[in-house]
Amino acid sequence: MVTIHLHQLRFFCFHGIHQEERLIGNEFIVNIDIDFDRSELIRELDDTINYVTVYELVKQRMSIATPLLETIGQELLASISELDTRIRKLQIRIEKSNPPIEGFEGTVGVTCTKQY
Repeated sequence: MVTIHLHQLRFFCFHGIHQEERLIGNEFIVNIDIDFDRSELIRELDDTINYVTVYELVKQRMSIATPLLETIGQELLASISELDTRIRKLQIRIEKSNPPIEGFEGTVGVTCTKQY
């Protein structure tokens, strides 16, 4: 098994259930771990999961304003899963950097996982 990591992907987006979030936007951080089957030596791009393809998929999806992070996570699970049949486990974590909670310091987020 091999794991591909895409961590600390930063996007400025307009996700959220509150009108102000959809107007002023926020920073979101996405982390993705993809476990896939590969017992042979990886020598070519076709032997692995192309993280550029994964990044472009995430970038495109993050550009679509959506009320709930859970929706984005589940849709990304489905889209990334379709890229390669060797994927055995996929985990996506999405964090909102500045949630609209008075006096709150930190991040909020969601993790979506799928195992095959």
